[in-house]
Amino acid sequence: MRINVEDYYDRGDWDAIVAEADKHETPFLVVNLDIVQKKYQELKSLFPFAGIYYAVKACPANEVVTLLRDLGSNFDVASRYELDQLLALGISPDRISYGNTIKKAADIAYFYEKGVRLFATDSDADIQNLAQYAPGSRVFCRILSEGGETADWPLSRKFGCHPDMAIDLIMLAKKRGLNPCGISFHVGSQQREIGAWDSAIAKVRYIFDYLKDEGIKLTLINMGGGFPASYISKTNEMTTYAEEITRYLQEDFGDDFPEIILEPGRSMVGESGVIVSEVVLLSQKSTTGVDKWLYLDVGRFNGLIETWDESIKYPLYCEAAGRPCEDFIIAGPTCDSQDIMYEYFRNPLPSRIEPGDRIYWLTCGAYTTSYASVGFNGFPPLKTYFVGGKGSAKK
Repeated sequence: MRINVEDYYDRGDWDAIVAEADKHETPFLVVNLDIVQKKYQELKSLFPFAGIYYAVKACPANEVVTLLRDLGSNFDVASRYELDQLLALGISPDRISYGNTIKKAADIAYFYEKGVRLFATDSDADIQNLAQYAPGSRVFCRILSEGGETADWPLSRKFGCHPDMAIDLIMLAKKRGLNPCGISFHVGSQQREIGAWDSAIAKVRYIFDYLKDEGIKLTLINMGGGFPASYISKTNEMTTYAEEITRYLQEDFGDDFPEIILEPGRSMVGESGVIVSEVVLLSQKSTTGVDKWLYLDVGRFNGLIETWDESIKYPLYCEAAGRPCEDFIIAGPTCDSQDIMYEYFRNPLPSRIEPGDRIYWLTCGAYTTSYASVGFNGFPPLKTYFVGGKGSAKK
């Protein structure tokens, strides 16, 4: 079934993207800043009690960061390079959280020197470094959570620790002179099962109660990201996520629940971006072959790495109208056999599609330019063009 653009974009937002796209040679990304603003305002209205810490890694463009800065957002950063970017844009360190649990002692010292006082942790060694190089700072401990099987891009195995270990780490942090303030979790990126938050919040309640009996009062829950963007796979509306998650919090903590932090990335910027690509070649592997291969000028290594294992299923749109559709194996331009976006999942496209036709990859504002290689096979990183906000600009 052919993709209907109006299932994903308001007509005005889409027209602005296409008008900008018509000016440029493929491949490139167009980001509509008006959509980013709408997503931020929606999240603030649905979670009025929460602090929003935008996950910069999702789309670190200055244009996006500046827009969110002016809207009042806080920021979750993963490296000193993101920190330097934010500080250069005039964002004060009290609006920044160092959310990466994997960090060098030197980087902890650097963040502390620049004024950051909120850190994530999940290990004994990291607690020791924080105590030495960021004395007195607020720290929150990340726990492992379920939900990997229902998230399109799971995140729980590499980060976090068992809740019982988190209790030990919080007590160690207190002993070492830090200010252990709370617990964090991440249910997985593009999480479509809302119940994953229920399970995680219940674990947090257990930790809060246990530590209260030990004389440590926690005051913060960082619920991470995980809210979905609109791809091929169905998801609930954000209003449903907000209603259910708020209910989970009230059931476990009553109406006077702790400080809440959200770290949206994909849900904030995903739908704002469209990658515009061009058909390079069509082929078959034998004269009697059933499968047709469609090669594009964009691939896994210059923006579409999240098609790995066909995890993220982007909606594809081609302007060619009035033609029957069929399935293709869709691959990128590099001399690498891994550069195949979709082989088993098939996105219907016009059967008479030709070299030079444009294919629009919808909902590509998150984890595309930031994942793209700097020059694999000599192909340059994606250019990014911006519409909305304060006008068009190129990065």
